[in-house]
Amino acid sequence: MPVSLSAGTAAGGSPPAADYAALQRITRTMREHILEMIAAAGSGHPGGSLSAVEIVTALYFHKLRWKKGEPTWPARDRFVISKGHGVPVVYAALAIAGEIPVDELRTLRRLGSRLQGHPDHAGFPWMEAATGSLGQGLSIALGMALASRLDGAPYHVYALLGDGECQAGQVWEAAMAAGKYGVHELTTIVDYNKVQLDGLVKDILDLEPLRDKFASFGWSVLEIDGNDLPAVVPALDQATATRGKPTVIIAHTTKGKGVSFMEGTHKWHGVAPNDEELARALAEVRGTDGQGS
Repeated sequence: MPVSLSAGTAAGGSPPAADYAALQRITRTMREHILEMIAAAGSGHPGGSLSAVEIVTALYFHKLRWKKGEPTWPARDRFVISKGHGVPVVYAALAIAGEIPVDELRTLRRLGSRLQGHPDHAGFPWMEAATGSLGQGLSIALGMALASRLDGAPYHVYALLGDGECQAGQVWEAAMAAGKYGVHELTTIVDYNKVQLDGLVKDILDLEPLRDKFASFGWSVLEIDGNDLPAVVPALDQATATRGKPTVIIAHTTKGKGVSFMEGTHKWHGVAPNDEELARALAEVRGTDGQGS
């Protein structure tokens, strides 16, 4: 069900003080929406959508500057979800914010729906870019951030990357360019849940030392628990306050966070729950008090 909370940063204003109790309630509702929409579709990516819930909650309901009902408002902050298969978490946030009807979530992945399995900018302008060909989103976000600088515009650009996605070479080309030009208008968040389609990231193509790699390209690096709102919110605030270099937030998360049988396994990277599994998952999500979820 929808949660009442002021959506993001008011036009022209500063982020409100974080109401962590309200944000925690949103994370629970968001997880319910993710599970229900993917189950209704019969396909989708629950693991990486659930791991990013706290990150997206903090962005949409604390940090992003956007105007209700105006997805193309010129002064809006830009958010590029580069791990496009995780887009159900964004749809859930927009439903909670009242930008789309909650009932529309059940149209996920249907022919003709605005809510495609990967972001569709042409059909749904709340999505800043069509992503899902992994590795491209950081380049897109960098271009937007440079445009912000060239235009003297007030907006900040955020990009959410998957950890498996960071195995793509294009990510590091963009990282080098952002560091070279000191693009402080850009904040990148890596959803570091340690699991990708076929197994553990460290077993397939290890990213470590991830902090050192970004730092070597001239980035400010923050490393946090990405499923802990009191860690995520101040990290985002610190990132946008940094000048002279881009910031990356390495957010350590849990794949499938909030559902015990989905957590930490690649088996739930791209599989929808059946009716019995959905009931079990929703019971777990609804039975928590939101602490640490």
